[in-house]
Amino acid sequence: MKRILCVLLLLFCLLPLHQAAAASDPNDKEGSKDPVMFSRMPGFYIYNYQELEFSRFEFPVKQGMSHAIEGRHYYVDYYANEGVKLPGALQITRNYANAAKAIGGKVLYEYDDGGTLYLTLKVVKNGVEAWAQIAGAGNGMYKVNIIERQAMNQDVVASAESLAGSIDETGKAAVYGIYFDTAKSDIKPESESAITEIAKLLKGNTKLKLYVVGHTDNVGGFDYNIKLSQARAAAVVADLVRKRGVVASRLAPFGAGPTAPVASNKNEDGRAKNRRVELVAQ
Repeated sequence: MKRILCVLLLLFCLLPLHQAAAASDPNDKEGSKDPVMFSRMPGFYIYNYQELEFSRFEFPVKQGMSHAIEGRHYYVDYYANEGVKLPGALQITRNYANAAKAIGGKVLYEYDDGGTLYLTLKVVKNGVEAWAQIAGAGNGMYKVNIIERQAMNQDVVASAESLAGSIDETGKAAVYGIYFDTAKSDIKPESESAITEIAKLLKGNTKLKLYVVGHTDNVGGFDYNIKLSQARAAAVVADLVRKRGVVASRLAPFGAGPTAPVASNKNEDGRAKNRRVELVAQ
């Protein structure tokens, strides 16, 4: 009966991704909170907590094989309070497995490593893909690692000088750090630094004319990606002309879609590299 109550409590405390659970304990580490997706086992407090904007974690998916997932990383160590009847390792991992399944997630792998049970979970909810590893030992503590999968924001962008050098050497320069929402062509504010460097490049060489070429990954239909890449290239040109004072005749947008990848589209790392803008000398 107690096991059933633990499962029900965990399920009732589930929240959508991007929202932290409301559970707390007076002994929780200062500034800590339950991560996305899950509450905690009753009677436990947060001993250690870390939230990283971007990190990488290896999730085992079968014997001898793991998947490296990158994105926002939550790590929590839970310790049992004094006087709590300690749940076994199976009880802990089974609670999390049932909670994940209740919101459409699935168990990818489960294994026993010398008395510690490890569980790999995957949940896709509200457009967010999250992976979780639960490690329960039944000794009054357990660990949770969760990654919300996402590409890293490119905070460091190529300078105007390096763009100019690449164009002189190869006739083109790839620009990372220009962002759009999925399936949209509106330039996001965090693209400011990259577009500023393109403007500096053009102002530093008034004879330079460029094709601004949009590239996508291969997710979605071919015709759709061609149109999307054309719209994104046109948005960059419009920004340079309207906001930066670049003469329109010096720029020509072109959408290449998925036709010129620089990496494999079989994984997210490659797809992120393929989603780019290139400057090609006319």
